[in-house]
Formats: sequence, structure tokens, C-alpha cells
Amino acid sequence: MKVVFILGSESDKDFARKIQNELDKWGVLYDLYVASAHKVPERVFDLVSKMNEEEEAIVYITIAGRSNGLSGVTAANSIHPVIACPPFADKDDMAVNINSTLQMPSDTPVLTVVDPKNAAAAAVRILGLTDKGAKQKVVDRIKAIKESFK
Repeated sequence: MKVVFILGSESDKDFARKIQNELDKWGVLYDLYVASAHKVPERVFDLVSKMNEEEEAIVYITIAGRSNGLSGVTAANSIHPVIACPPFADKDDMAVNINSTLQMPSDTPVLTVVDPKNAAAAAVRILGLTDKGAKQKVVDRIKAIKESFK
């Protein structure tokens, strides 16, 4: 069970770290790759093909801004779920990046989550569908949230 990050650029690593910090809290392992769908699509194809052969449960988190081809290329070729979490520096930057992420072609199922913390939590919930340990962590987290309102 792991999360596989694919970043469109080295400059996305700081944004990815926000999600990785959350996954560390959940105790979920992850791998990180940089592979632009525009500049090195063959690297994306090779990576996804390799991951399609893996036996363990995988959830992708793709991080790409501007013209987000990365998330779509990953989802169109992968048997695993893809969560896009577009990076942004401010609200104007988010408006540009979110639009290119939300508009995916047919048969390209990309789930878009804007908040890094929620992207990590969504990945853990997906992994919890097949991993009892991850599922229990989700159950415990929901319980803790509810108890904090007492």
C-alpha cells in the first residue's frame, strides 16, 4: 500500500512536501517521481506501465499546474485511482491551475482535491478500501474529530 507522487516539475516538490507531511502522520508510505507529461511523456508512460504491474494497492497524487496534462495522462493509462492536487502560490495562481485540472477528457477519471491535507486523507481512505490498517486509522480519525466537538 503506497501513494505514488508524480510531479510535473522539480519546483512542485515543496508543495508535495505538504501532502507527504500529512501521509507521514497517517503512516502511509510514498514514492515521488518528476515526469512532465509535456516534456517527457515517455517517462510518465513507463512509470505508469510499471505501476500497473505492481501487486500492492496504489493511489497516485499528481501535482502539476498551468496546463495539467500530467493528471490526465496518468489517469488514462493507469488501473489505479488518480488524485490531482494542483499547486498554487495564491488565489490567482489557483484559479489558473484548478481550471486545467478540472477539465479532463472523457474516460480520464481524475479526482481533484485542492487542499494538500485533504488530498492525503482522500488517498488514505481509498487505500482503506483494501487495507484494514488504513481503514482503522480513518475510523479512529473520524472518531477523534467528532469527539473534539464535545
